[in-house]
Amino acid sequence: RNGNLLVSFFGGASRSASEFLEEEELNSKENEDDLKTTEEKCNKCYRQMVREGNAVSASELRHISKELRKSQRFKHALEISEWMVTHEEFELSDTDHASRIDLMTKVFGVDAAERYFDSLPLAAKTTETYTALLHSYAAAKLIERAEEFYKRIKGSNLSFTALMYNEMMTLYMSVGQLEKVSQVVEELKHQKVAPDIFTYNLWISSCAAALNIDQVRRILDEMSQDSGVNDDWMRYIKIANIYVTAGLLVNAESSTVAVVEAEKKITQREWITYDFLVILYAGLGKKDKLDQIWKSLRMTNQIMTCRNYVCILSSYLILGHLKEVGEIVDQWKQSTTTDFDISACNRLLDEISRSGLTEIANSFHMLLIERNCDPKRISD
Repeated sequence: RNGNLLVSFFGGASRSASEFLEEEELNSKENEDDLKTTEEKCNKCYRQMVREGNAVSASELRHISKELRKSQRFKHALEISEWMVTHEEFELSDTDHASRIDLMTKVFGVDAAERYFDSLPLAAKTTETYTALLHSYAAAKLIERAEEFYKRIKGSNLSFTALMYNEMMTLYMSVGQLEKVSQVVEELKHQKVAPDIFTYNLWISSCAAALNIDQVRRILDEMSQDSGVNDDWMRYIKIANIYVTAGLLVNAESSTVAVVEAEKKITQREWITYDFLVILYAGLGKKDKLDQIWKSLRMTNQIMTCRNYVCILSSYLILGHLKEVGEIVDQWKQSTTTDFDISACNRLLDEISRSGLTEIANSFHMLLIERNCDPKRISD
């Protein structure tokens, strides 16, 4: 079969998708002016394959598009999708439409994705496409548009999974509207939608950020009673309970070991976010617990995000432990973290400057410049 490795429509019939991607990357650097568009290559090579009695399947094209997305070549991935649209022998699935919404957002912006969604026939306005556009709004932190679309979703009479509700919860967490997270949970329950571990994680995080520890305990108890509970959920509950129960563990070392051991058994997507614990202990003024959590985070194999750094730095600033602020900025500079939240970094930079830490503020500002994320320049 021609399909499992693909893709003769970019050259030799035996080349794999990965080989094609590697060659395209080289060509785009060495001969960018002469590089034909992906759509032109598709047309040329598709005709060649038809002449040879072969055919390109939709699954093969989807595989190429997926590989292009992985390498963040979103424009090329979208061109593959566009080519499928222009060839009537390929019927686009709900997932294809949702993927196009995401790619259009990345290549042309949210407005283009919105126009595409509105142009879809009613049959293509499904759970997947609605959720994809909601994700675009949420990722861009377009609160009013997301909320308006959320209302439209609820009036669509479609059945949605927890993912759609998680998008709204993530949006509200990202903009600090913590009180709205619980409202979304109530709507989810009213619609009899089963929450997943990410729903619970976001809900717990919002309550912990508001220092509502009693509610955190109630949520953990609800999780343990959920019919969908599994080993990963129980590990999550166990870790969270280590920190929120009054007794905690006897010493920091044993707590660190327990957390690291649990982390080894849990997948990255299911790994507990420690941010709510950091916020919780900052609010309680427990600097020793902040030290403990940060130590355990650094001992794991997980890549820390911008959010993790911003959260711990803000907490130390609140407590007035300025020495640790400088140390963590230095650790951030040495990390491989590539995601930077412009708004959060800008606020953090202002906080550091207001604390009189001029040298540390300058060091942090240089880090942002080096990573092409200078908030001062972008806001000008």
